[in-house]
Amino acid sequence: MLEYVVEASGLVKRYGETIAVRDVDLAVERGSVFGALGPNGSGKSTTVRMLLGLARPDAGNVRLFGEPLAGHAPRLLRRVGAVVESPAFVPYLSGRDNLRLLELYVPAAGREGIEAVLRRVHLEDAAHRRFKTYSLGMKQRLGIAAAILHNPELIILDEPTNGLDPQGTLEVRALIPELAREGRTVVLCSHLLHEVEQVCDSIAIFQRGRIIARGTTAEITGAASSLEVAAPDVEIALKLFAQSPWAGRVRVEAELLRIENAGGEGASVNAFLAGHGVYVSLLRPRHQSLEEAFLDITREDDGG
Repeated sequence: MLEYVVEASGLVKRYGETIAVRDVDLAVERGSVFGALGPNGSGKSTTVRMLLGLARPDAGNVRLFGEPLAGHAPRLLRRVGAVVESPAFVPYLSGRDNLRLLELYVPAAGREGIEAVLRRVHLEDAAHRRFKTYSLGMKQRLGIAAAILHNPELIILDEPTNGLDPQGTLEVRALIPELAREGRTVVLCSHLLHEVEQVCDSIAIFQRGRIIARGTTAEITGAASSLEVAAPDVEIALKLFAQSPWAGRVRVEAELLRIENAGGEGASVNAFLAGHGVYVSLLRPRHQSLEEAFLDITREDDGG
């Protein structure tokens, strides 16, 4: 039986006349990496804030570890680590001393634990420097160190690679699935499709405060896969397709016919064309990247 670490039902959040989040449902399995994907203003960060008790929902409820967050937040949130927006630390203290200060308010990690998380985010050589001298990427990595300092079961990261250089981005992307392999659950909030595609087990796509698609990466990209067909006479094939179940979904691209949302229908397409005397030289499914699927899904939701 699946165990859900995060559950949300019917979440709604309003700011004046603006509905930032509307009727959002979530369920995140233990030990998985879940991606909340969407552009700025789509509602994903507001949803994350409600999961952490930083914003009160106008409707709906949140459950963490099988218990309602309302009324139990202090106890449940001790099991959670998070980086939301820009990490805030004491500017005149070193990175190491900031973690030592934080240790006064979270379950003790000890000196060895502090050094371990500094190594994990590759800040051991800069741990003695004052926080105010850190680059944006270094501040972000110290925020991740603080989030995992008390060995949380659930880690929520809002745009964790913001400001990181390419090497730092790669290191954080490698760290996220590593945390999940240790049995933790990770919720990653991002607008970077490539990042989400690389590290997430399942995804929810947000737009205008709603979830418009959800599933595993394979389900989201595979559901929108196309079928590429090479026919001896493209014009004849196009005329046949105009009177077929695939009418309106066929376009010509680089001398190939592409049938949208037909990646699993190769046998039917082949039989249809052969029945009309057209024998193809190529027939292959083409799975979209997450970026392509995202653009198709959001365009469809816009009515375009």
